[in-house]
Amino acid sequence: MISITTKNSVIHFNSTVYTELNTYIKAQNPSKIFILVDTNTHDLCLPQFMANLESGDIATEVMEMPEGEDHKTIDICMGVWEAMSQYNADRKSLLINLGGGVVTDLGGFVASTYMRGIDYINVPTSLLAMVDASVGGKTGVDLGVLKNQVGIISEGAMVLIDVSFLSTLPQNQMVSGFAEMLKHGLIIDAEYWHTLTHLEELDLSDLDQLIYDSVIIKNKVVTEDPTEKGLRKTLNYGHTLGHAIESYFLEHDAKTTLLHGEAIAIGLILESYISTKVCGLPNEVLDEISEGVLKTFAKIEFEEVDYKPIIELMKHDKKNSHGIIKFVLLEAIGKAKIDCEVPNEIILEAFTYYKAL
Repeated sequence: MISITTKNSVIHFNSTVYTELNTYIKAQNPSKIFILVDTNTHDLCLPQFMANLESGDIATEVMEMPEGEDHKTIDICMGVWEAMSQYNADRKSLLINLGGGVVTDLGGFVASTYMRGIDYINVPTSLLAMVDASVGGKTGVDLGVLKNQVGIISEGAMVLIDVSFLSTLPQNQMVSGFAEMLKHGLIIDAEYWHTLTHLEELDLSDLDQLIYDSVIIKNKVVTEDPTEKGLRKTLNYGHTLGHAIESYFLEHDAKTTLLHGEAIAIGLILESYISTKVCGLPNEVLDEISEGVLKTFAKIEFEEVDYKPIIELMKHDKKNSHGIIKFVLLEAIGKAKIDCEVPNEIILEAFTYYKAL
């Protein structure tokens, strides 16, 4: 697959990733190499990565953080910053983030702020990170249960996508990443959406191309609008409600914590319903979207008492302005509209629609 060049970075795929990585290290000659992993990728991915890394005489340190969204915090950043300082990391050090979206988001933030910025490379190991989290330069951590409230947009030197790492994932993590791919089709490319919702016509060998196509879509958007002034906002489709739902389920012990993609899948359906009321999305298209999402994602049960606190959490969404909640909605599959204001009663109707599916 042909490497994808972004404004400040390059995305390499499969057979080229280690050649490109080792060429980069030889040319840049970093003072030290730090590799950030979580408890899962330490065991499942690090051995393969280290077997292909050619660091020569450059000292290499592995730093391990706990696995999971609830550890995407400033406290973990503190631990990583302190470890790097203890091992004498300087401005010529390199940080390699080997993991899913939590590792690439947090690691990118750590690198972008340590000594006001050192080089970093993302090596995504989950489907979610490959098609979304590791591409585009968004880094950051959560503030309590509020998603990605603290962060910076700063691209790493490169992204290395080795699809073989997906074999280490449990099924629910594979499915989680699929939600972002569905979103890419809904906001930009109706043909891609159709392909993703008819996977019975494909086989596993098509996955590489689907991932590549999703990265192309995301890169096109972030290249045109790197700082999210306009078009890049469309990448938040399904996320205004999805993030609020994810946060709500994370903070309530009585709820089963949702993976990011599971929450976003709900958001895609809810915000598609809202689109019929606000942007004139045809009802038959809403039905197509709901059916397409539910082919992969199981319905999640809500109670009416859940709705108000979820809506309250949306007040912290980063697209909001002057205290007004701003949605990304659909006029048609492949055509999104940004900065839409939505009355609470329509949001409540959307939950009623979802519950009845």
